[in-house]
Amino acid sequence: MRQVVLQHEIGGLMLFILLFSLGNLIQIPGWVFLAAAVLTRGRFWGGAVTYVAAVTSCAFTFVTIRALGGDALRLLENRVAVRTLRELDAHPVASVVLLRILFQTVPALNYALAMSGIKFRTYLICTLAGLPVPIALYCIFFDILATGLHVR
Repeated sequence: MRQVVLQHEIGGLMLFILLFSLGNLIQIPGWVFLAAAVLTRGRFWGGAVTYVAAVTSCAFTFVTIRALGGDALRLLENRVAVRTLRELDAHPVASVVLLRILFQTVPALNYALAMSGIKFRTYLICTLAGLPVPIALYCIFFDILATGLHVR
């Protein structure tokens, strides 16, 4: 599989983005794809490919879940949910960037944010801003792990 992806640059990238997007939609964590990218392409290019795929995946999940569920979380009458959404409304950029740094592309976060009523533009900008640091850290981790285990 690695050889196929490496021989077909554009097709391999498109396949990776598609699999990441579908995987994230069905609750497969993004770090699984990140590890595969680092093992296939190395620390730098694996991280770059993963960043593009992660942002695309998050956007795809947001649009899909928003189309299916709208802003369903706004209908909850639970005190915790109301307070959390109030904080999200008061500080949308800081909240989403921090959530991305802490939880990266965790599918449950994507679902919750999609149904929170947050604007897509804000979601996308914060996703773009919040993902580089954790992706870089994971790239370093998986590269060290691969080197230590002599996987490459």
